[in-house]
Amino acid sequence: MTGIRDWIALQQRLAPDLLSTMRRRYRILQQVYYLQPVGRRSLAQVLETTERILRSEVDFLKEQGLVAVDSSGMRLTSLGESLLESLADTMSLLDGRAELEDRLRRALGLEQVRVVPGDSEERPEVKRDLGYAAARILRESLRPGDVVAVTGGTTVAAVAAQMPPGAAREVLVVPARGGIGERVEYQANTIAADLAEKLGGRYLLFHVPDRLSEEAYRTLSGDPQIAEKLGQIRRAGIVVHGIGQAIYMARRRALPEEEIAFLEERGAVAEAFGYYFDREGKIVHQQFTLGLGLEDVRRMRRVIAVAGGRSKGAAIVAAARAVVPHVLVTDEGAAEEILRELRVPDGDHP
Repeated sequence: MTGIRDWIALQQRLAPDLLSTMRRRYRILQQVYYLQPVGRRSLAQVLETTERILRSEVDFLKEQGLVAVDSSGMRLTSLGESLLESLADTMSLLDGRAELEDRLRRALGLEQVRVVPGDSEERPEVKRDLGYAAARILRESLRPGDVVAVTGGTTVAAVAAQMPPGAAREVLVVPARGGIGERVEYQANTIAADLAEKLGGRYLLFHVPDRLSEEAYRTLSGDPQIAEKLGQIRRAGIVVHGIGQAIYMARRRALPEEEIAFLEERGAVAEAFGYYFDREGKIVHQQFTLGLGLEDVRRMRRVIAVAGGRSKGAAIVAAARAVVPHVLVTDEGAAEEILRELRVPDGDHP
């Protein structure tokens, strides 16, 4: 890694235009991958450039065998996809995000942190970057026979969407808990099925509501078929989960106003796996929900948290203290807010 840093430092002194060109072409490859097949006009709008400027860049990438163009639009070739993946770590160093990742890793006490450029609250396309980065980490973590659990939500849905197809694994993908009540495309069942298809694996569906009454919880827990599926879900050795802001999630799940007032009174800032946490990561409320509990998550081989957006900074800190993921994938907007929340001075390590 030091060698790469030295090389980048030399390039910045000797040929700064080369690094600028590298950034620009990497971004083009990235957006073609996300949007393929994509037309030049649509791609120019996403990249906020002109079709004339983009045409010359695309012609160069075609000549290098990185992009293919047909009547449906532009696509990355297998060589282009391989190059895009190989350059991810180098671009992180080039943009200064490697240092930010290291500061966050130390501050939160995690094994690995990946920060993507931008703020997903300001630019929706950043969520695709989050999904791509998390999909890459998940794919590298997989072993034959793994059971992978996924939660619901837009960010985890992006992980499934950005997983390259053909990365066949003998895996079972399961929903981390019940999710009926969310929009179908963001339910854990749908995400599990989509991810399994990309991985060439199998999936399990778990058709129970996300939030249950105490009576319904006890009744369903005793059902043999439910118990069998819960057993399969709790075999998961890897989980990919999102992190929600407590009050926003409470309102989205239509919690009674008295429960929301209770959460506000107790200082709840984060939600994950049906638990609500305060700033210190202490549980202040737990829903009746069927699926993975914190004790299940804490024994897993790989816990990958994916969340971005500046307003989620406090929620990410709280959830990281409570769940203690091995990996956090976030964006620059959230990363800067996390460091402020933890009061980590610039350039310092806790």
